[in-house]
Amino acid sequence: MTLQLSGIHHLTAITADAAGNLRFYTRVLGLRLVKKTVNQDDTSAYHLFYADGLASPGTDLTFFDWPVAPERRGTHSISRTGLRVGSRETLAWWKQRFDDLKVVSGEVMDLDGRASLDFEDPEGQRFRLVDDGGAAPSHPWQASPVPSEHQIKGLGPITISVPDITSTALVLTGVMNMSEARSYPSPDGEGDVHVFTMGEGGPSAELHVAVQPRLAGSNQGAGAVHHVAFRTPDEAGLHEWTERLKQARLPSSGEVERFYFRSLYFREPNGILFEIATDGPGFAVDEPMETLGESLSLPPFLEPRLAQIEARLKSLD
Repeated sequence: MTLQLSGIHHLTAITADAAGNLRFYTRVLGLRLVKKTVNQDDTSAYHLFYADGLASPGTDLTFFDWPVAPERRGTHSISRTGLRVGSRETLAWWKQRFDDLKVVSGEVMDLDGRASLDFEDPEGQRFRLVDDGGAAPSHPWQASPVPSEHQIKGLGPITISVPDITSTALVLTGVMNMSEARSYPSPDGEGDVHVFTMGEGGPSAELHVAVQPRLAGSNQGAGAVHHVAFRTPDEAGLHEWTERLKQARLPSSGEVERFYFRSLYFREPNGILFEIATDGPGFAVDEPMETLGESLSLPPFLEPRLAQIEARLKSLD
């Protein structure tokens, strides 16, 4: 059987305002804060994880809190993050909510055969709500301010921007075993978007590649995406991906223990950072599911420094 990724695992973005970020993603978008921890490579920075009610793989939207200038938008980047909802009626509900709360948003439109709604967070992070047709399971968060039938169900599709698709497509199909399914005109009129699918496909398992040669290169900052991660079920699968990247002579980080999952990082030919991550053990490995995200959690190797790390972190109130 061909080695397959099963979909989007998580997406990690950048904020320069952790407190404002927490307010927006929990109070406006109604997501659950499922892990309040730190960047394991920079313990002065929060790493905040938002997800569905059960902290399911494929629903994690995460943020590094770094005191940086705003992003300069452009190509060589992850340009828009898809968030799945259950119906066109839910998109109309969100449009009204965004208008009421003065959230920057577009109009409900049909794109790539699905009803969609673009919006931005207060730092300019770009999103697209996508109607997944109600096919995928939903695990609402009972304490969310958003009614369960309208809650965000998870990630996908994710859109990246490249000036030339040739080498990127070779890696996606020849190394990562994705399939190119179709293409559609970019909604901003800048070139075509090519759809690559993983596993069983569907919006939770799609990477959309926008070909935009006229754009300048991006510069990461607040409001930008840092990397996107793809799902593999377990460590055995990750070992296979590590070996596959090695055989393809694609430089990687090697396997990295993140405690909540195990990861492998590499850059595709246009410089965009990809990660492959295991589904487990998950966020309930060090705190009860009922109280996820309510206190600072650290992986075991950082636990001895808890007091020191916590003292350096800013308040999220």
